[in-house]
Amino acid sequence: MRYVFIYLIISFSFTCLGQSRGTLKGVVKDKSSKEELFGSNIFMLNSPEYGASADLNGEFSFSVPVGSHKFVVSFVGMKNDTVEVTIKSNEIKNIEIFLYSIEEVLGEVVVTAGKFNHKIEDLTISMEVIQPELIQSKNTRSVEAVLDQTPGLNILDGEPQIRGGSGFTFGVGSKVAVLVDDMPMLSGDAGRPEWGFVPVENIQQIEVIKGAASVLSGASALSGVIHIKTAEPTLDPVTKFSVYTGMYSAPDDETMKWWDDHPYIHGANFLHSRKIKNFDFVLGGMMNFDHGYIGSPIADPLIVDTVTNFSDNKMSSEKVRMNFSVRYHPPKVERLVFGLSGNAMISNTNMVLAWLNDTAGIYRAYTGGVILQDQTIVNIDPYLSFFSKKGGKHMLKSRLLYTNNEMTNNQSNQSKVYYGDYQFKRSYKKLQDLEFICGVSSTLTLSEAQLYSGSGSPNNSLLNLSGYSQIEKLIKEKLRVSFGYRAEYYQLNDSIENSASIIRGGLNYKITEGTNVRMSFGQGYRFPTIAERFIKTSVGSFGVFDNPNLKPERSWNMEAGFRQGFKIGEFMGYLDVAVFKQSYINTIEYLFGFWDPSFALAGFKFLNTGKSEVKGIDCSWAGKLNLNPKNKIQFIMGYNYILPKALEPDLVFAEDVIHEYSYNNSSLDSTQRLLKYRFKHSFKFDLEYKRKDNFAIGVSAKYFSRIENLDRSIEEFESATLNTGGTLQPVLYMNYFNNYNNGNLILDARVSYQFRKLHKVAIISSNILNRTFSLRPLKVEPMRTIMFQYSVSI
Repeated sequence: MRYVFIYLIISFSFTCLGQSRGTLKGVVKDKSSKEELFGSNIFMLNSPEYGASADLNGEFSFSVPVGSHKFVVSFVGMKNDTVEVTIKSNEIKNIEIFLYSIEEVLGEVVVTAGKFNHKIEDLTISMEVIQPELIQSKNTRSVEAVLDQTPGLNILDGEPQIRGGSGFTFGVGSKVAVLVDDMPMLSGDAGRPEWGFVPVENIQQIEVIKGAASVLSGASALSGVIHIKTAEPTLDPVTKFSVYTGMYSAPDDETMKWWDDHPYIHGANFLHSRKIKNFDFVLGGMMNFDHGYIGSPIADPLIVDTVTNFSDNKMSSEKVRMNFSVRYHPPKVERLVFGLSGNAMISNTNMVLAWLNDTAGIYRAYTGGVILQDQTIVNIDPYLSFFSKKGGKHMLKSRLLYTNNEMTNNQSNQSKVYYGDYQFKRSYKKLQDLEFICGVSSTLTLSEAQLYSGSGSPNNSLLNLSGYSQIEKLIKEKLRVSFGYRAEYYQLNDSIENSASIIRGGLNYKITEGTNVRMSFGQGYRFPTIAERFIKTSVGSFGVFDNPNLKPERSWNMEAGFRQGFKIGEFMGYLDVAVFKQSYINTIEYLFGFWDPSFALAGFKFLNTGKSEVKGIDCSWAGKLNLNPKNKIQFIMGYNYILPKALEPDLVFAEDVIHEYSYNNSSLDSTQRLLKYRFKHSFKFDLEYKRKDNFAIGVSAKYFSRIENLDRSIEEFESATLNTGGTLQPVLYMNYFNNYNNGNLILDARVSYQFRKLHKVAIISSNILNRTFSLRPLKVEPMRTIMFQYSVSI
């Protein structure tokens, strides 16, 4: 009888418990497109253990206690919503929830480069975001053209520089990490960005992190990160096609014009993306044909050119690229996603090292100073992700990157890069939304190139292993705290080993809604590339010399920033100001000198030049003004001031056949101890006016102050080549540096008209004032270009 009584009590208890609950079911949708939001989250405001994530159809279902409760609904890129629901005992409550995109609500921007999704004003670091509208409106053929419009970021002959963190190195050994969908996009052997390989036709957003960011983004992020995020398919299929044609204008000085044919620029790109049941599919591509704005070399009468004695038509370039992505959501395993993406490009182009001279030959290449290149580059990226029931996300990404460069003058090289990364991240609701991320990654580079024979062999390998983690916590809805750690290990050719540990931390405090202050500290570490250590070659009168003893460089970055959002009537935007200091140890610079006359007269060599620092201020202001329902203006502008200084000016870090090298005796002007090849001031501006969403006109401006300092050996080399009796082509730069190196203001303009909702025509002009200008020694920038573009979206 006693056991029967106990049974009745237990049964009654469970019956009462079941009656004290109900079921909340529903679907979450995008208010604008009405598409279901897979992966959206809904949880009880005061008891986050009650909640769920929406499935592939945007649907959710979970049990909740009876009574009235508030639920928070969230999704990446959408404004959070709070709904109040009353649940009765054993009731099944069905609701439909619509979320608005953040852009529709307040013009806010959500970023993902920190691995979790946050509004940009809540970050503990400085960041700029480039939206796809600017990319499309400027008829971007290669992504570096629009990146160069970013405040605090300069693209110097293809080389990214953030806040003056690096000088000029022909793009080798980038101190800025370039990622596409969290995958590295630097060549394995030289650490050079492959800008033409980025699928510009399918960019959703570009995020530029300023300052050391090696913890989550890898060792090359010594000065910052460029993170490019591609767009994912939506329920509505998207098909885009664009074709353009244009030309280079003749220089204002007719003596500089070298062509007698049509200086054409032609191209097209396309994109198709869609969802087909449980498949996501993307296919894109482009082609570009460019006459080129630099002509072939013309040797002086006494010089026999056996290296670059080719015609002007060899200076044109052609490029074709195709990319795809296929992703599958198994219906029986809803939290599993896996896929395969790939990209392939074939191009014929050239690399110009120096101009013929600084007057009439400024738009021609130096004799022996140009390399023709036929490039094939392919990557295949398998990936997998799994969402656990408790909200964790496991991601496994891998890549095989193959690059083959067939180049003139014995410069050919090929490499294979094998990359893998496992990552886990989760937001812990029970710990008040503590965000945690950790992972391990590896990279193996196998290089084959005669020009890297400074190691003793043309075959070189570089292995990198790393582990990383970061936590982030929002305290009392006001203070966000983050801390991260990374460990790195390198092995070069089975003989050279190095390891390092780095940390970062940051704070962001929300004073009021729209007003945030932040502070951050981050360390950086970069191991020299195969090219920096072992390159040994000559190009005409120039040489590039190996340095097998090159040491890794380290840095730390500290900054404080203030961000103020505002909305005054129909005018909304933000102002962001940051002061920063970045210090470097074993700074790697590209130094010009007389290293080995038996190999070449003079040339460049990568060297550790001691300690240095860059201090400065970085300001950005962006906004949008709705004049009325039919007219609006939007703009972004930024100013960057840097003070880059050598901290050990008397340190002797190298010697050649003539003298020893320190900062003081290797600099043209050492009075201010300024680092070489930097601009102290830079200013960027873009403004666009739109009417009725079908007519737009815009203007962009870029200003760079003068180059303050450069290698003294360039002046010495010019003198040496002028005194050879005509047996060596003179290298002429100092007249330009002394008389025309006064800063440059470059203006671009565009106008477009959209008709029948699907079609758009545009006229885009770069360097509309047709200025002849140089941003790095011995290389002129393009003259004015005028382009006509037609695009259609279906």
